[in-house]
Order: sequence, then C-alpha cells, then structure tokens
Amino acid sequence: MSIIELGEVREEPASAPPVHRPRAAGRPLRCAAVLLVALVALASATPVPERVVTPVPASQGAMAYLAGDGVFVVDPSVPSGSRYLTAYAQPSSTSGGSLRRRWQVRLTRTGDVLDVRAEGGLVLMLEVSAANGVFQTTAFDAETGQQRWQHPGAAQWTVDGGLLLIDTMADGPGAIRRVAPDTGQMLWSEPVPPPGNPGYHLGDGQVDRFVLVQPTGEVQVHDAGTGRLLRSLDTLPGDRAAFQRVQVVGDLLLLVPPGSTRLVGYGLPGLEARWTADVPLVSYVVDCGDLLCALQQTGGIQTLDPATGTVRWSDQGQDTLADTRQGRLLVAGPEQRYAVRDAATGRVRVELGQWDLVPVPERDHPLIGVRPGADNRLVVAELDLVAGRPRILDVLPDVLGGCQAALPVLLCRRLDGSTALWRLRP
Repeated sequence: MSIIELGEVREEPASAPPVHRPRAAGRPLRCAAVLLVALVALASATPVPERVVTPVPASQGAMAYLAGDGVFVVDPSVPSGSRYLTAYAQPSSTSGGSLRRRWQVRLTRTGDVLDVRAEGGLVLMLEVSAANGVFQTTAFDAETGQQRWQHPGAAQWTVDGGLLLIDTMADGPGAIRRVAPDTGQMLWSEPVPPPGNPGYHLGDGQVDRFVLVQPTGEVQVHDAGTGRLLRSLDTLPGDRAAFQRVQVVGDLLLLVPPGSTRLVGYGLPGLEARWTADVPLVSYVVDCGDLLCALQQTGGIQTLDPATGTVRWSDQGQDTLADTRQGRLLVAGPEQRYAVRDAATGRVRVELGQWDLVPVPERDHPLIGVRPGADNRLVVAELDLVAGRPRILDVLPDVLGGCQAALPVLLCRRLDGSTALWRLRP
C-alpha cells in the first residue's frame, strides 16, 4: 500500500515579519482591507501538496534497483540462504497504488550482484565472483522472468541492437563475444590480451567499434557487429613488448605509451596520427564539451584541445572531476564539497556546497544530489551546472540515503532499514 505524507517546509529563508500600516480612513478602504484578509485566509487554507510514498517489499539485507519502469529486488531468503530476484511494476503517477509484483525467480549463487538493468525486453543482472573477480551476466525475459541465458562477461549493447559480452581479467587472456540477445547464442569471439583494457567507440549512444592493444604495440580497430578487423597500426616499432593503455573519447583514440609521460591522439577509424602531448601520469580522459579533460593519477586536471593536443589550462590541486554538462565542470573537493567550473578557462563559477551524488540511469538525466537536513530529513536537489545553483526538489523525512533517481522517481533506504519509492512533487 502507499502512504500519503503531507509536504514539509523546505529549507528556505524565513519570511520577513509583516509591516504594520497606519489605520486606513474611510469605509471603502476598510471594506477593501476586509476583502484582502479573506483572500489571504482562503489562500492559506489551500492544501499542502501531498507526497506519495510506496514501500518496497524487501528485507533489510536486500538490494533494490530502479530500472526502466520497474523496481527489482535481490532478496535473500531466511533461513534457507537462497536468493530471489523479484520484479515489481511502479505505480503510475496518478494511481498512487502499491508496487505490483510481476514475477519472482530463484537465483543460483555464483557471485555478488553489482547491477540490474532493464533494456531491450530483457532484465540483465551483473554479478562478480569474489574468488577471482570474473563478471557474469544473466538475462531474464522482462515480462515473465524466464531465464534466457547466462554467460561470463559484462554486457554492452551495440548500435545494431546486438550484445557484446566483455570478459577480461588482469592476469590472463579474456574475450569479447557477440551474442544474440534473445537466445544468448554466441555469434563470434575475439581474444583480449591481458591486462584486458579494450576501448569502445559509440554511435548513437551504443558501441559500433571496439579497440584492442596487443602486447607488441599493435592497435586494432574492430567492427562491433561482425568482429571484423577494420584497421591496425604498430605503435611500438621494433621487436619489443610493453604495456600501453588505450581509451576512446569521441572520434579520438588516446594511447598512453610506456612511461605514462605522454598522451598520443589518433583519429578513428583510420588510426591516423593526430598529436602528442606531454601529460604525465594520466589516469583517464573524458570529453569536456569542446575540450578533453585529462585526470592525473596524483590529482589535478589538464584540459587539451582535441584537434591539436595543446594544453589550454591545468590545475594541480586535489579536485576530482565528477561530471560535465554544457561547458561546465562539476568538481569535487575535500569532504565532497562541489564547485562548478568553466570548462574553457577552469575558472570557478560557484560553490555548491557538500552533496552526495545519486546514481541516475542515463548520462543525460539531471544531476541529483542529497545531503542530511535537520530532524533526520534528507534534502534532495538538482545540481544545475548552467544556472550554477542547487535547486531543492524535496525534503524527505526519516531517509538514510543509498538513493537512486530517475526523476520524478526516487528510490532510497529509510532509517529503519526498509526501502521505499518516492514520486517527487513538481
């Protein structure tokens, strides 16, 4: 069942005390004053918007995932020790009803569940083995819960509607396999040399090419639909082998050669050499709008021109990059205090304060932050980087945290250990 909660006063400045005006003279003014008081009284009697809270049927040790239009619960059964995956349909925005159970399946114990996603008519559950760190994906029918298949690796959707399963290990060879989403039938397999660091080029948000680096220095670009080798390049001339890291950002392949003191850019898919930049100890690189942001292993940010590799600005501080939106960078400092920087110059535009970022299902969803408020309440806000301010969405009572967001829906754990679903008020 759903619980109706009355809205609470949000964290806003208290209103100023009323100004006492001189007594008005004359009957018309007295009548107008009486009418104004009546209107104010009617306005104050308007009901406070209601908040609908829907409890999630899950034990305190369960894990709940917000995915698609459903809620998925991985719940251990006591005392048998078996695990179950239960799918619930979210109540509609107008019904305010309880969660309706769609199906429940018993799970074999193969590892720790890391994620549950609902995509392409499937529910994909990702596990990792505590013994050897190997990933495994299990696919269930989204409507019935029937298990379709189970394979090693983590799933990535391809631009043509297929699935890649990336099975890599740090101390041994791995593989990239293409499987049929409905049946799990393996269509082809490509070996991945250790330590297993393939890169992925996206088209329309899905993988259309993947990149492998051989220990000999050969960089290979493969088609994600067929596995066919499209282009290769020897980046270590001579008969030698060395570890190199590769990353794909936009239409650039970025290679960190041995020594980690440089960053080399190649175009995709042709692997034509573009530039070499002196960027020491690169940890990873992300797209920062019109620039590239290189994050260093020792902390700090360097931004580069993607066309030339020229360093535009750098900051050797301890801030870490949390997100990028429309020419703005969200950076995290000590104690998770966030600030907004201008991507083009690195200048700090505004301090947003201390927040915990909430996971969202898609990259383009609004950034959501939460922080503790007074009286065991949780403040929920959209972190608007363009406007440069947190926009308070709601203040929820008796919420501990552990939230997931797909606005206007929020899934959180309460102080008593239970889990609930909120539909945030506009």
